[in-house]
Amino acid sequence: MKLSWAVRTDPGLRRSSNEDSYCTRPDLGLFVVADGMGGHVAGEVASRVAVETIQTFIAETAGADKNRTWPFPFEPAISLEGNRLKAAFRLANRQIANAMDDSADLRGMATTASAVLAGKRSACVAHVGDSRIYAMRDGALHQLTDDHSWVEEQVRAGTMTEAAARHHPWRNVVTRALSGGTDPDIDTIEIAPQPGERLLLCSDGLSGVVSHETIASILGDATSDLDTICERLVAAANEGGGPDNITALVVEVSAADVR
Repeated sequence: MKLSWAVRTDPGLRRSSNEDSYCTRPDLGLFVVADGMGGHVAGEVASRVAVETIQTFIAETAGADKNRTWPFPFEPAISLEGNRLKAAFRLANRQIANAMDDSADLRGMATTASAVLAGKRSACVAHVGDSRIYAMRDGALHQLTDDHSWVEEQVRAGTMTEAAARHHPWRNVVTRALSGGTDPDIDTIEIAPQPGERLLLCSDGLSGVVSHETIASILGDATSDLDTICERLVAAANEGGGPDNITALVVEVSAADVR
């Protein structure tokens, strides 16, 4: 499928550094956003290691099939793209463990990660943590990922409203991440993007501050190009106080033909 993209990342108004990392590799059909945790240096390292490891593995497995030797058991119930992303995320988790073994200063670091890997006519979404992926299709905004966070688990259980979750002091507590420990569970979703559809990958510095309605209004504006949309999304997060790093990566499907 033919893809166009734009991205903006910003430290926000209350952070002195930016611990978010991202990858844009349309030649591979790969787009990733990661939000590092663990302090000034460690968070930056965790997100960078994750993004670099994911990108390297996806590049190495371009053109591979299910019969190659995989670093983890191949799961026939999901697509080839899904298996590639799951393996890439798990390898990233192990690389983070290696980095912490090499430097005591990095111990305790972790990162979220959300990715889209597009094939010829379909795509796979994978994520761990609370960096979200949205799809804007037919004039409606759809959240494709479910946050792995304490507050969102309460929202899904019906014990907390979305409005309360947005301001809860534990809103940044994730229940799953790439942290160098046991191989994490990676959620995957198969999608079939259509021409004109837009995907938004973002860190919680955007989704945790800007309302669903505002994201929909900006992302769905057909009169704005992708660069402007990313700029407006970041500006909206900063207008909401900019409490965290902000990354907005927008991918638009402009044709459904073979890459």
